[in-house]
Amino acid sequence: MSLRRIARLFTPYRWQLATVIAVIVASSVVGMASPFLQRAVIDDALRTQNLHLLSWLVAGMVAVAAITAAFGVVQTWISTRVGQRVMHTLRTTVFAHLQRQSLDFFTRTRTGEVQSRITNDIGGMQSLVTSTASSVAANLTTVVASAVAMVALSWKLSLISLVVLPPAVLLTKRVARMRQAITADRQRELADLNVIIDESLSVSGVQLAKTMGAASMLVDRFTASSARLIDLELRSDLAGRWRMAAMNIIFAAIPAAIYLSAGLPGTAGTLTIGTIVAFTALQNGLFRPLMSLLDVGVTLTSSLALFARIFEYLDLPVDVADPESPAEIDPTSMAGHVRIEDVTFAYPGSDTAALAGITLDVPAGATLALVGETGSGKSTLAALLARLHDVDAGRITIDGVDLRDMTLTDLASIVGVVSQETYLLHTTIRENLRYAKADATDAELEQAARAAHIHELISGLPAGYDTVVGSRGYRFSGGEKQRLAIARTLLRNPRVLVLDEATSALDNETERAVQRALDELSVGRTTITIAHRLSTVRDADEIAVLDHGRVVESGTHDALLERGGKYAALAGGAVAAVEQVR
Repeated sequence: MSLRRIARLFTPYRWQLATVIAVIVASSVVGMASPFLQRAVIDDALRTQNLHLLSWLVAGMVAVAAITAAFGVVQTWISTRVGQRVMHTLRTTVFAHLQRQSLDFFTRTRTGEVQSRITNDIGGMQSLVTSTASSVAANLTTVVASAVAMVALSWKLSLISLVVLPPAVLLTKRVARMRQAITADRQRELADLNVIIDESLSVSGVQLAKTMGAASMLVDRFTASSARLIDLELRSDLAGRWRMAAMNIIFAAIPAAIYLSAGLPGTAGTLTIGTIVAFTALQNGLFRPLMSLLDVGVTLTSSLALFARIFEYLDLPVDVADPESPAEIDPTSMAGHVRIEDVTFAYPGSDTAALAGITLDVPAGATLALVGETGSGKSTLAALLARLHDVDAGRITIDGVDLRDMTLTDLASIVGVVSQETYLLHTTIRENLRYAKADATDAELEQAARAAHIHELISGLPAGYDTVVGSRGYRFSGGEKQRLAIARTLLRNPRVLVLDEATSALDNETERAVQRALDELSVGRTTITIAHRLSTVRDADEIAVLDHGRVVESGTHDALLERGGKYAALAGGAVAAVEQVR
């Protein structure tokens, strides 16, 4: 992975970074006056007892400290602000890109994995993104300025200090390679941990664990994953600690070598005490920025694993995207004439087509029912109508406009879907309804709820529309959740309505209540209904029977019964099942 791609994240902030670098350079230059002031204090002011000179030198040392501190505050504010904006851009870009992914991506990707990359991986970059540029500039400037000052004080002693560089660089490279591998393993383990949390501590996960007696097994899985994280964190920290210990020993030996050199016969008397003190102070001060500069290399190398995981998501192709030149349509003026023309579709990785050569025509305002055995392709066709997938061949049009020529926003305004799986957010009823229309008034919410036959129930709750529905709506029954979903769809006022087995999991009484709401929802709309219970579709204008991805027969309820084909067999099986229950 090219470092240029990482650098491009900072391109919009190049002038702010240039300001940071200018401030750092100025701070480092001002800071380098300290050792020379220190030498003058020892060799001149104290030796000659010149109080006036001493006062000016001490004032200068305080001024240098104040100026560099002020520069540090400015540098930290700008660099942190830039870093946080880069983090914000990364987070929002990844989130927005994942929103554009097709349903296939989410069916094959663990939810915890997605969450981990957005939170843990991007969060792991924070120190790198927020402080790397300023750290490199600050430490590099300090190292260069310190080296220049050391040479100015004594070029001979400077040569002794250079012996630290080769071992420091070699040790840093080795640690960087170790940490990069450990970081990749750690992020994968964090993702696994997130998956366990997401799957085990959701309402559905807890319910499953309790009914299956799997709580102890889940605790063991979580404990094992957490223990592996401990090992990875220890290995990562120790990789840097032994390097730091080795460098501490080397840097501690250098002042001793300087003192020894200053006392050798060849150099004795050539260096003043002030020069030696100032030089050792510089040399000691060089340790921190030099190590920080080398640490940036370690951090950058190890963070490449994080960037690789984030860029992997950003590089995912968008299978279902807005067209480059979308059709100009007004969703509110669409009549809702749906045509399915020779449509064929196969799921990625499958050699068998889920749908093959489907052709159906649903006039505006008409009702089409799709029936067939499980796996016949009914729900797949519903997903294509909402463009959760794109067809492999053929096309689907609404009022003559191909779905692929519409923006996804326009299509969502035209096609409304009510499915068996009702998803409610963990917030109030009011906010759940406004998920479909953010600017809906309270009057519009109440009108939609009345049409869905759920207003009376909501009004009877202590908090009314401000009642929190709970995680995934678990405070409400299946029928109540369905009617809330219907009210939510009504707010969007779609011209085409897709009902995907919306009542199949309900008891008879609840089904009748929901069916009344669905009948209200269907008035004046093109409706495509998928149902196992044939009693719910007998009044449809047309019924299409699917079998292994193909339409094997179509017609009205009575005509299909008279034909004695697949539909009649399904109807007979349904009657037999009812009789058996009785």
